[in-house]
Amino acid sequence: MNNLSSITKSLLVLHFTVFIWGFTGILGALISIDAVQMVWYRVLIASITLFVYFKLSKTSIKVTRKQFLQFFLTGSIVAIHWILFFHAIKVSTVSVVLVCMSSITLFTAVLEPLVKKQPIFKPDIFVGLIIILGIYLIFKFESQYTLGIVLGLLATVASSIFAIINSNLVQKSDAKIIGFYEISGAFFWITLYRLFNGELQNESFNLGFHDWIYLLILGTICTALAYVAGVSVMRNLSAFRVALITNLEPVYGIILAFLFFGSKESMSVGFYLGATLILGSVFLYPIYKKRKNLQ
Repeated sequence: MNNLSSITKSLLVLHFTVFIWGFTGILGALISIDAVQMVWYRVLIASITLFVYFKLSKTSIKVTRKQFLQFFLTGSIVAIHWILFFHAIKVSTVSVVLVCMSSITLFTAVLEPLVKKQPIFKPDIFVGLIIILGIYLIFKFESQYTLGIVLGLLATVASSIFAIINSNLVQKSDAKIIGFYEISGAFFWITLYRLFNGELQNESFNLGFHDWIYLLILGTICTALAYVAGVSVMRNLSAFRVALITNLEPVYGIILAFLFFGSKESMSVGFYLGATLILGSVFLYPIYKKRKNLQ
């Protein structure tokens, strides 16, 4: 009974976490500053929040020099992903970008075997072709958002790369510690970039009240808290179940986008057909893969 209760609790926490991830895109559209500045504030707030969490929970954050360099360098890819993601939202819509992000299944299916020098699973290619067809339909019917689609797909490639890297790193290190150093690394690299282009010297921290509220929610709840919560559920839930529920992120995000932005998020029939192909394949493929493995 206790085990069932812990699983139910973990499922609720995971759904809440995925819902928060879906809400991230809404905040990206609501915050008035540009993508680079927004991500800089996000990772600054998240780094401080996680550091305070570790101090209060008396968790050691000591790592080796090699681990530190690995995490910090991976942080640069995390920074690129978030900047591309939010910039894509700025030039298109939340719905378009979240559907593009669903194509991570395609990029991971291709990139992971290449990185790990393994053969590509044939059904992965078939699912990839369906996702490509879905992306083509979105391109065809929502051509006014071409830049947003391209940036969204590039953000997805970056996300896939650091997910593959993390799948190796997490075998030897605590995921929360990895997250802290990667987010801190993202802050370091964006700070360097802003120093070189002269932006940081002119940073006045003089943002509007609503921007500060949205940034605090983005940095604390949607980044630091969501990361810790997302990791904690892995103790009670299988990787398969986590992956399946995580696929609800674009669904939650698109529903929230309609609630917040209404007609701005209305798309053509072609978009919804493409989105259905992508989301359908993303949902059904893990189920097929698990049944195949059980045979």
